[in-house]
Amino acid sequence: MTVALNIPRVWEILNRFKDFCQSRGWKTSKHEDWVMADNKYHNFLWVRKIYPSTFRKVATNHKCAIREGVSYHVVKTEYTAWLFPEKPPKTLMKIMRDNEELLKGTAIYDLSSVYAGKFHCRKLNKTDSVVFQEFEKFLQESCGIDVKST
Repeated sequence: MTVALNIPRVWEILNRFKDFCQSRGWKTSKHEDWVMADNKYHNFLWVRKIYPSTFRKVATNHKCAIREGVSYHVVKTEYTAWLFPEKPPKTLMKIMRDNEELLKGTAIYDLSSVYAGKFHCRKLNKTDSVVFQEFEKFLQESCGIDVKST
């Protein structure tokens, strides 16, 4: 995968977004990619490739490890966003569309077009997550990435 020089990598986008979230008074982690807003955890996972069975297991688990000093504890996450720098398998979209409960708490962002030099991201987001709504605005306003529904 080639990345244009002016396009930030996924982790850079997330780090900048977490800085933005802190300016809104939301809690974030320096080491993990989660945001706490309204006492709810919003987890961001970025992966290149994932097997559908693994996706299903992780997506339905609703857990996230939170670092506290040198140890971790597990918390319940209300929302999970999956960020794909490479095109996600079509089977993942089918898994999502066929499961109403999954759609309420899970979003998929396909950033593959961004890294192919086009400035648009395809999303499947039926959640009511204020953090994910702000993430989409952040992509548009701070990164110049047009976010479109699939």
